[in-house]
Amino acid sequence: MYEKTFPNKRFKITLEFLEKHLSKSETILDLGVTNPFSKIMIQNGFSVKNTTGEDLDNDQSALQNESYSVVTAFEIFEHLLNPYTVLQNVKCDKLFISIPLRLWFSSAYRSKTDKWDRHYHEFEDWQLDWLLEKNGFKIIDSVKFTHPTNKIGFRPILRYFTNRYYLVYAEKK
Repeated sequence: MYEKTFPNKRFKITLEFLEKHLSKSETILDLGVTNPFSKIMIQNGFSVKNTTGEDLDNDQSALQNESYSVVTAFEIFEHLLNPYTVLQNVKCDKLFISIPLRLWFSSAYRSKTDKWDRHYHEFEDWQLDWLLEKNGFKIIDSVKFTHPTNKIGFRPILRYFTNRYYLVYAEKK
């Protein structure tokens, strides 16, 4: 179903991780607008509602007003200026987050054409762990994986061996 290309590798790993830890009877609030992966979750039997594109740094009303038992934030926290406040407003006990890891050989991502498509944070794993711990979450499971590339060069070779993504499942303590 999924090849080893981006984003298919990321989608495959993330779906397998969700299926390992989450019952399909749970109700997911997926942070961010409807996207290819939220559609994959629905196609695989999960009940998913997305936020509507509000600026989560300033507006956590969806976290406060929606009914959900799980929050997913796949490739979202790196775009936020203040993910701490978002986590403070999560009203469930289960959380799945994936982030791109900071790479020593590459600067933070910033689109030249889209003002919202940029990374304010590119975390090291310990930074996300600490952020979760400060908000009362305990990491139950995690996985790191690489970003596939079909380019030739020094950085593409490093990306083949260097973990780029960190995916965690955490529960409230």
